[in-house]
Amino acid sequence: MNELQETIKKILASGKGILAADASTPTMTKRFEKVGIASTEETRRQFRQLLVTTPDLEKYIGGVILFDETIRQKLDNGKTFSEHLAGRGILPGIKVDEGTEPFGGSENEKITKGLDGLAGRLGEYVVMGAKFTKWRAVITIGKGIPTLECIQANADTLAEFVFASQAKGFVAIPEPEVVMDGNHTIKKCEEITIETLQALFKSLKTQGVDLEGLILKTNMVLPGKESGQKVSVQEIAQATIRALRNSVPTEVPAIVFLSGGQEAVLATERLNEICKAADVPWELGFSFERALEGPAMEIWKGKAENTDVAQAALLHRAKMNSLARKGEYKKELENE
Repeated sequence: MNELQETIKKILASGKGILAADASTPTMTKRFEKVGIASTEETRRQFRQLLVTTPDLEKYIGGVILFDETIRQKLDNGKTFSEHLAGRGILPGIKVDEGTEPFGGSENEKITKGLDGLAGRLGEYVVMGAKFTKWRAVITIGKGIPTLECIQANADTLAEFVFASQAKGFVAIPEPEVVMDGNHTIKKCEEITIETLQALFKSLKTQGVDLEGLILKTNMVLPGKESGQKVSVQEIAQATIRALRNSVPTEVPAIVFLSGGQEAVLATERLNEICKAADVPWELGFSFERALEGPAMEIWKGKAENTDVAQAALLHRAKMNSLARKGEYKKELENE
């Protein structure tokens, strides 16, 4: 357990955060298509190589979550992604869930799959150099949903994932995400976030995992994208902190926020406000995907000549979010 705690400290040391480079192949294909990149195994490798070889990335990023395809690939120099990251003092992690499927016959609710064969896959990832694992659950707010059954089923699955990961020596990152899709209010998001997290920690307690050996990855409390509700960064920070206080045990060492489709600068502003306003027992941080990678992908467009500028964009976002973790971000710094 001491090793797990040391791993957590390394990942989040000195204002660093986690880069989530673990989008599934269908998700990457959608994102690539939007910016005119053909999605192939090679183009995905090239983009993720661009991310992990960004100069000075280790100043602001302490861990990178890889996808199964990526952890098996090599960089142009012949090193694996895990070897390259470890050589820079960045810990490699791995997404171990296998995506979602309909829950209980519903097209609107999802359960995450991947428990079958998980122990074997975890054994492989140990050999490949991964130091932490991640599993995402999706909770959608809509008419009559989420149901208690769906919340509970996902909580139980997350708890089994954490137990299996810790048994193999991994720091586990359970990620129950209350998604932004929908027309719900910020108040409704707060209620469902509390309900989801309370269910998770009840299941974790039942499973007997060590809460000090995990990092919680969760959503900020936000109104639905289609709600039209205007809320300030202060309201978001207060609602998010209230939700965490009402649901997360003090033994949990750290909580990192996902960006969940928020515009990159907005995600940074909101992170800054949460970290600035919070007097909480947990270390707070970030584990962003699109809000870190998005600008770089738009610049790169699959062209080698754009690599340097794309990497500069990624480094800038990583630096801004590192400052936000300390509550030191200011919008004028975007023009650096």
